[in-house]
Amino acid sequence: MRTSVRIAKRAIDLGVSIGGLVATAPVTATIAALVYLDSGGPILYRQRRAGELIDSDGRDVRCVEFEMLKFRTMRTDAEKHTGAVLAQAGDSRVTRIGRILRKTRLDEIPQLWNVLIGQMSLVGPRPERPELLRDLALAIPMFEERMRGVKPGITGLAQINLGYAGEPPAGSPAAELSNDLMNPFGLPEADGAVADEMRMKLLYDLGYVAALENFTTFIVTELTVIAKTPIVMIRGVGQ
Repeated sequence: MRTSVRIAKRAIDLGVSIGGLVATAPVTATIAALVYLDSGGPILYRQRRAGELIDSDGRDVRCVEFEMLKFRTMRTDAEKHTGAVLAQAGDSRVTRIGRILRKTRLDEIPQLWNVLIGQMSLVGPRPERPELLRDLALAIPMFEERMRGVKPGITGLAQINLGYAGEPPAGSPAAELSNDLMNPFGLPEADGAVADEMRMKLLYDLGYVAALENFTTFIVTELTVIAKTPIVMIRGVGQ
């Protein structure tokens, strides 16, 4: 990533995260109360995520892990019997308030703190859990490259163009590629595979990473994603 892009991106992150935390303070207090009244237990959900992939000594690379914050949207025992699994459409583990928060993306508000302290960026590929990242990197060529030198984001190209689980809207350009990317061999047992959904998201993530190589392209892409994100939240696209 160019130095000018990195400086500008951090400046945008600081400005938006500070302004966002202040502006959403009343909403945050209301959501916190609703989460507690709906299901009790912790209000925030802290989860280990895999972040930026960086060169550690010029030869090897390492993934910077961090603790991502979200408003809790699932039961407190959601993964007691399953371990780490990705959320799916209609997931029975999601609480009543959690379903609304996920649909509107309001569960992501606490991540503005992650952005403020430099663990995340406002725009970028979504971070995966380390244990899931390893499996996805084995199943999908180049999957880990989406995070090379790039911090994970609260929102991104994939989030404003795809549904919650990565499904492309009918009639969209991405939908035309779905037959090639999602269960290309037509195996019944492979329908709905996580790897298929992530391949679709990877197209947008790699496109975003490529946009960071040019300052003008970066600014246009960054501001477009930021401007469209509230529209996605209001429409409640996805789960």
